[in-house]
Amino acid sequence: MRLNVYLQKAGIGSRREAERFVAEGRVSVNGMTAMATTPVEEGDAVLVDGKPVNPDTKPLPRLFLMHKPMDVLVTHRDHKGRPTIFDLPALNPPLWPASNPRIMNVGRLDVNSEGLLVLSSDGPLAQAMMSPETALTRLYRVRVRGQITLADAETLAQGITVDGVNYRGVQFIEEYGQEGRANRWYRCVLTEGKNREIRKLFEHFGCVVNRLVRLQYGPFTLDDMYPGDVREVPPEKVKALLDELAQKGVKL
Repeated sequence: MRLNVYLQKAGIGSRREAERFVAEGRVSVNGMTAMATTPVEEGDAVLVDGKPVNPDTKPLPRLFLMHKPMDVLVTHRDHKGRPTIFDLPALNPPLWPASNPRIMNVGRLDVNSEGLLVLSSDGPLAQAMMSPETALTRLYRVRVRGQITLADAETLAQGITVDGVNYRGVQFIEEYGQEGRANRWYRCVLTEGKNREIRKLFEHFGCVVNRLVRLQYGPFTLDDMYPGDVREVPPEKVKALLDELAQKGVKL
């Protein structure tokens, strides 16, 4: 097995981060400082910073829930100096030790969107949660200028192709009694998260999204979190998610 793959399976971050650990001389295999090309076989003693690691002793991933505010980017740093989620007080200083792999976002919310964002310490888990194959539910509350007709909603529920991009069926449910002179609120449920998917689908039917709030991602919900708030998911809920993914055939 390639060393970077082994380290990833052992919970030492992404493959790129594992390669960095090796380049920094922090990894040894059978007592010898490892190189990027060092192979790993069953029974080999692999140490990171002098501590043994292997996939069987991989720690439980850590998950965090954030209420992402408006006008904040979902990235570790921005070359234009714009504020990012990692500049927010709740993540600065970080909630995790510097020795741990960095936390990564599960999917994105664009700068003009707000609501629930999931953060993971485990790259493969983050990828599994984002994969269309696992079909985790995403629930959004969306305010638009314009209106989706019943026929439009039925078309969207069956799936649609817009500008050459195929979108799965999406449920658009109007919140009656919440409409204003020009704006209406909708609940939107989807199971994949393509780039600016909801905005593009509304635009296809002549509507303009002027507010978008994610309320749910998989089993996790925004609840009473305030903008900028961050909470760690309890271990029992992380285990429940891993069990759910395992039932869908996901191997982490």
